[in-house]
Amino acid sequence: MIAVVSQAWTLDAGRSADGYLAAYRQFLDFHRAAPGFRGRRLLRGIEDPCHFTNVRFFDRVEDYEAMVQRPGYADHIDAMGRHLDLDRLPPKEYVELVVADGPEGEILW
Repeated sequence: MIAVVSQAWTLDAGRSADGYLAAYRQFLDFHRAAPGFRGRRLLRGIEDPCHFTNVRFFDRVEDYEAMVQRPGYADHIDAMGRHLDLDRLPPKEYVELVVADGPEGEILW
């Protein structure tokens, strides 16, 4: 399993962050329809509530790359992007899941 990790900063911690979260939630069904999709997590900074870390899980990098080519993907990205500071977007990173422990030692995947 792989994860795709990216960072985002909203324009503010209020209205823009709320808009980003709403657009993120509306993107879930699109992800669920993608072959190889295994879940996603959105993390928000405590010290900087404008900072979000987006982690998407797929079977393979190729599954993620096929999803981003599907019709409608760019529309969802545009909806989320309206709320972001686009000068602060570092590139996404592909990483491989090597350990997934839960609080009681159970495997989460």
